[in-house]
Amino acid sequence: MTGAEPPANGPTTSATPRFALRSAALEQPGHNGGSADRHGNAPVIIGALRTAIGNRGGCFRDLDTTQLAAPVLSALDDRLPEGLDVSQVILGNVRGPGGNPARLAALAAGINTRVPAVTVDQQCGSGMAALECAWHRCRSVRGVVLAGGVQAVSTQPLTLWPPTGKEPARPFERAPFAPAPWQDPDMGIAADLLAEEHGITRERQDRYALRSHMLAVTTRDAGGYDEEIVTVAGQLRDERPRPGFTAARLAHFRPQFRPEGTVTAASSCGISDGAAAVTMVDAETHRALGVPGLRIVGCASAGCDPDRPGWGIVPAVEAARDQAHVGLDQMAAIEFNEAFAAQVLACADGLGIDETRICPQGGAIGLGHPWAASGAILLVRLFSELVRSGHGGYGLAAIAIGGGQGAAMIVQSC
Repeated sequence: MTGAEPPANGPTTSATPRFALRSAALEQPGHNGGSADRHGNAPVIIGALRTAIGNRGGCFRDLDTTQLAAPVLSALDDRLPEGLDVSQVILGNVRGPGGNPARLAALAAGINTRVPAVTVDQQCGSGMAALECAWHRCRSVRGVVLAGGVQAVSTQPLTLWPPTGKEPARPFERAPFAPAPWQDPDMGIAADLLAEEHGITRERQDRYALRSHMLAVTTRDAGGYDEEIVTVAGQLRDERPRPGFTAARLAHFRPQFRPEGTVTAASSCGISDGAAAVTMVDAETHRALGVPGLRIVGCASAGCDPDRPGWGIVPAVEAARDQAHVGLDQMAAIEFNEAFAAQVLACADGLGIDETRICPQGGAIGLGHPWAASGAILLVRLFSELVRSGHGGYGLAAIAIGGGQGAAMIVQSC
């Protein structure tokens, strides 16, 4: 931190960071909540698929974004009801190969060349940002949008800072998430600080992480993910989940980011490769189809203190909840991106959510975190939990974003 005074909305160091809300819904005309007709114009997700999640350097080590995303888009396109055609493709991708990965994947998937495609980058929120863009489009224009995200970390091109008069070219290791005077800590350090400020103990983090690992192994081995996964390169099973984790084993992991910290590698997500996407249609098209799906009744983005980016889930969920006019106690399924147990637990406490309700079939700590795909994976999971299972009800998905942001969606089976 420099000696200069931070801006009025700049860094905070309190245990409850300040945040500013920006609800995407409130920018839309005609939002008049209160009755059953409130969501009559709400877009609906009628399909949701993903690849398996592969470890960095693992099963997808030779695949690029096109090879990961195209099979998912193709499968969704093949499952469209008779008479429907894709009108746009939107994919999130974090600092990948360039060249508009969404367009490349759409063409490789065999989608009509007249269909436009766009790639968006909102760091870890990129997949959900793509869904938010699709949500806006389906509210204003009739059509079918394939939206999601893809990350091929294993084949991501290396980047160098250019040489200067004083220094040679050097590796580009991490993009800045916030300018001075913010401290812009690495995400792990930020999660460690969030845990310290909110009283999230090492023991509680380890318990939550162990639960995520065990749930992911159990669900995978029971075939609980199979219906949502498109086989790519012969891979149908998520690679990261592995048996053998115990409380005693997790207790032996050393702090990963600060010597005095509480966040460990075992209570953090793994960096991963993968892709996920959904088929979203406008409300009128869905009424004509009469097929089951997830109606998006809340869709919001929000900002928070850039030095505590993991907190972004809290303001984003609050904004989505205010739009949907439903309480968090009404959620039948809750999916948060588990970047770090410390961060998820701080946000759960901030929202008053019992942590045992989050990621009931395992989350990113057990499965892995393919950055730009993760936001879309959350909606794929909700589709399985609420639609494929037949259980129905409301679902909540949320993800924190580097730079002090968050995104959230509330859906309702229909």
